[in-house]
Amino acid sequence: MAIAADCAACHTEPKNGLPYAGGYGIASPLGKIYSTNITPSKKYGIGNYTEDQFKKVLRNGIRSDGGYLYPAMPYTSYARLTDRDIQDLYAYFMNGVLPIDKAAPLTNLPFPFNIRISMWGWDLFFANAKPFVPDPMHSVIVNRGAYLALALGHCDTCHTPRNALMAEMPSQSMGGAALSSWYAPNITSSHTAGIGDWSAHDIALYLRTGDIPGKAQAAGPMAEAIEHSFQYLSASDIDALVAYIRQIPANDHTGPINSRQQAARDSYGHISYEDSTLRGALLESINRGEVLYDGACASCHQPTGQGSKDGYYPQLFHNTATGSVEPSDLVATVLNGVDRTIGEKHYFMPGFSKGSYAEHLSDADIADVSNYVFSRFGNPDIQITEHDVTRIRCGGAKPFLAEIGPYITPTLLAAGFLLLVSFILVIRKRLLRKATLF
Repeated sequence: MAIAADCAACHTEPKNGLPYAGGYGIASPLGKIYSTNITPSKKYGIGNYTEDQFKKVLRNGIRSDGGYLYPAMPYTSYARLTDRDIQDLYAYFMNGVLPIDKAAPLTNLPFPFNIRISMWGWDLFFANAKPFVPDPMHSVIVNRGAYLALALGHCDTCHTPRNALMAEMPSQSMGGAALSSWYAPNITSSHTAGIGDWSAHDIALYLRTGDIPGKAQAAGPMAEAIEHSFQYLSASDIDALVAYIRQIPANDHTGPINSRQQAARDSYGHISYEDSTLRGALLESINRGEVLYDGACASCHQPTGQGSKDGYYPQLFHNTATGSVEPSDLVATVLNGVDRTIGEKHYFMPGFSKGSYAEHLSDADIADVSNYVFSRFGNPDIQITEHDVTRIRCGGAKPFLAEIGPYITPTLLAAGFLLLVSFILVIRKRLLRKATLF
């Protein structure tokens, strides 16, 4: 149950972290939210939690001390868990996990988001999920897949766009959404914006390995979900997830960006022999993106974009990352790289925003090489700027709530000052009126 719920991905630090000891900094538009220690440690973890308190965390997002959780912990999805499954999870964390006496860093969001009681109002309007009830209109396998996807796997928390107050928009469920520097794509049955052209085998292979040769590769948060969760699910559970995903109603027009997707993301591009024309050409006559691709990318992905023969380095044409109208995933992959282990196979690509590469791949460089990749191997209509790369590097576009965050405090102070002045003027006016009467 804990593996299917992907608890380890957030509650274990990625590099050499202690299992479930917390400390992983989850990027959010409001600031970094640190996961807590959920081992049975009585001092730093949940060792003193009763089963009812544990259930309240999962169903309501409320800690044993009454404090409200932020929905970075997906209690909005876990609320759908059955009582039996919550009992099993409680038994596992109390008896099957080693207690680790280590404090996780405290989350310290800026005012007013650090006032956790404000989550009461948010929960009142948006945290309305109830324990899962099978839909009699669907088969047993689809209902099983829906439970795995919505209650345990919380797929909707990433793949569903959010409103101005950062709550999911149920009418556009699974229609694709920004996820910090990444973009969780549309996974509805749309043949253009979604994955309607993927076969059942494609979806199953992607969930098990994160790799569909010649089509898609997982990176970022999805790679974490596959590494920590999906690869360990049984074949029957994967089949159930596939059955559920394939019947999600098509959403062809999700948001201002995905509405422009004219064809399936994996249908764009073709092999290119242009790199061979660079040999002996004058440097000033060559597009900078071509030069960067030749020096930083071609050794793995090949000058033609075909990737390596064994498929370890994927081809760049007919690839969902290069055919999307949303450039975030390609840019975030260049910035952060790929590092996931599936079974005994380690998939790795260096990130060009850190280490020795940072000296010669600036945001302008990454924009140039990304534009070259889009134009030669993917969607040629995409053009990004240095500013776009900087925005993606810094966590992507901020929602309305995050944009107004810096202005909330001065606005409240100004409003308080005006109220105080108004109160003083009213009192003064009444005193003057009394003085006149006498």
